Amino acid sequence: MVAQRLDGKVCAAQVEEELHLRIAACKEKGITPHLAVVIVGDDPASHVYVGSKVRACERLGIKSTHIELPADSTEEKVRDVIHTLNQQNDLHGILVQSPLPSHMDEEALTDLIDPAKDVDGFHPQNLGRLVQGRLDGMLPCTPSGVMRMLAWAGIETEGKTAVILGRSRIVGMPQSLLLGSKGIDSTVTVAHSRTKDTSALCASADILIAAVGRPEMVTADWVKEGAVVVDVGINRVDDSTRDRGWRLAGDVHPDVANKASWLSPVPGGVGPMTIAMLMENTVRATEQSNAD
Repeated sequence: MVAQRLDGKVCAAQVEEELHLRIAACKEKGITPHLAVVIVGDDPASHVYVGSKVRACERLGIKSTHIELPADSTEEKVRDVIHTLNQQNDLHGILVQSPLPSHMDEEALTDLIDPAKDVDGFHPQNLGRLVQGRLDGMLPCTPSGVMRMLAWAGIETEGKTAVILGRSRIVGMPQSLLLGSKGIDSTVTVAHSRTKDTSALCASADILIAAVGRPEMVTADWVKEGAVVVDVGINRVDDSTRDRGWRLAGDVHPDVANKASWLSPVPGGVGPMTIAMLMENTVRATEQSNAD
């Protein structure tokens, strides 16, 4: 068996095509969706991610505001920026790029964002709605992107056993809620650093989602024959065979492609979907803020 490709680029392009129509409808009412991205410091990967988000806004006709602050900025300065953005009526989405410098409380700053503008979906109010099974608000972008990609591929989820590697508030926990929600109806287990016999647990899964940040941790013997495998990880690893001396690797070993029925690539899988869902959240926030 050679796994079919869960192609995030193709799926993201489909999402963007649908968003063009919704954005055009907003603009007919004189409203342009507007996203502000705040980045603190000079982390190279963060700047790459922000650049991808800004380019997606440009493709879709979403207005973007890019606010860069030095790494030695105070937390109070970031708080002031968030408060100012919250009060800006023509601004519909606010994103504070992770990670923040170590002297800042990232969760506390996220809590300051107006929940209606929280396009990352990390505010406690939005996560609380998800716990209630309400899927009409701001959903965390990576987990919702995974769900959209599974739907795009026509993958059956009802009654399937799903295992999620990783319990972060950004991916693992909201992913478990989405997979277990009514209408999706998977039976979900979340594995973490204290889980016993993790490889055997993973090998029981019909759907396996790896989000731990450990390169190529999931090997073929961890995977059930014919399972659907989604690789959320993106890790930079040394590779002397490459001119640049490194390569990108997921949390899943490439050999899994010989055992899974579907496998998302790294790069080109979950990454494009995360950005597409950020754009969708921005459009949703715009529509909801101007609902008749």
